[in-house]
Amino acid sequence: MFRTVFPVPFRKAALAAATLISSFALAPSAAAQGDLLIAPTRLVLDGRNGGEIILSNIGSEDATYRVTLELRRMMPDGSLVEVEEGAENALEISSRDMVRYAPRRVVLPPNQPQAIRVSARPSADLPDGEYRVHMSFNAIPKAQEVTEAAPAGGGISINLIPIYGITMPIIIRKGQLEVTGSLDNARLTTIDGNPAFAIDIAREGSASLYGDLVVSKPGVDDPVFAARGLGVYPEITKRQAVFGIPAEMVDTLRGPVRIEFREPPERGGGLIMALDAVL
Repeated sequence: MFRTVFPVPFRKAALAAATLISSFALAPSAAAQGDLLIAPTRLVLDGRNGGEIILSNIGSEDATYRVTLELRRMMPDGSLVEVEEGAENALEISSRDMVRYAPRRVVLPPNQPQAIRVSARPSADLPDGEYRVHMSFNAIPKAQEVTEAAPAGGGISINLIPIYGITMPIIIRKGQLEVTGSLDNARLTTIDGNPAFAIDIAREGSASLYGDLVVSKPGVDDPVFAARGLGVYPEITKRQAVFGIPAEMVDTLRGPVRIEFREPPERGGGLIMALDAVL
C-alpha cells in the first residue's frame, strides 16, 4: 500500500517547442503511428500553467493532421471506450469544456516539428478532482485524382486508404488530491489458449495511477518481464491487467518473483508499490 499526494501546482509535463526532432526518437515518452511522432504521450496540467505537445512528421512528404478532443472511459480490463455524444457525465463535460488548444489543423513538412499549445482553466466553483480528455491526431488523406479506367473483368474498384492517428490523455488536477494503490493476485493464466501473465492493480482516491510494471527474479540482475505506461484512471478502482507472453517465458516467470510498479524513467523511476509473490 502506498500514498501519493498531488499538491497544487502539480509539476508541468511538457516539452519546449525548440526540442530537436532528433531527440524525439530517443525519448521514452514519445509515440509514433504511421509517419507521425508525438511527445509527450500524456500531458498533466495543474489548471494554472499550460503545456505543449510536439508533433513531427518522420515521413518524406508533407502531411496534414486534424487535432480533436475525445472523451474516453477506462474499463476494468484497461481498455478505453469512447463516450458517445449525449452519454457524457458532468465530470466529462467539465473536462472537455475547460480545455483550449491551438492549432486544430496542422500541415507538417518532413522533419519539421510543430507545437500544439494546450491550456485548461477550471472554474473556481468546480470541485477538486482529476479531469481528463483525450487529444486525437488523425491524418487527413491527400485528395487523389478520379480515374475512369474500369478494373479488369468489369465491376467496381474500391481503393482503401488507411487513416493513421494517435490519441493521448490530457489530465487536469485541481486541488489537493490523494491516491493509494496496491498490487494483488499475480498469476500465470491463458488468453484464447495462449500463455499470459496477469495481475490486479487496485486504486483508491481522487487521482489516477500511472507507471511501469517490472517483474524480477531472485538472483537475476535484469527484469524478466516489463510493461510500460500502465494507467488506472479514477473511474475504476481496479484494473485487471493481462499480458500475453511467449511460451518460453512461462518457466522463467514460474516461482518466486518481485513485482514492482514504478514511475516512468523520465519522472525518476521511483518505486510506487511492490508485491512479493509465487507464480
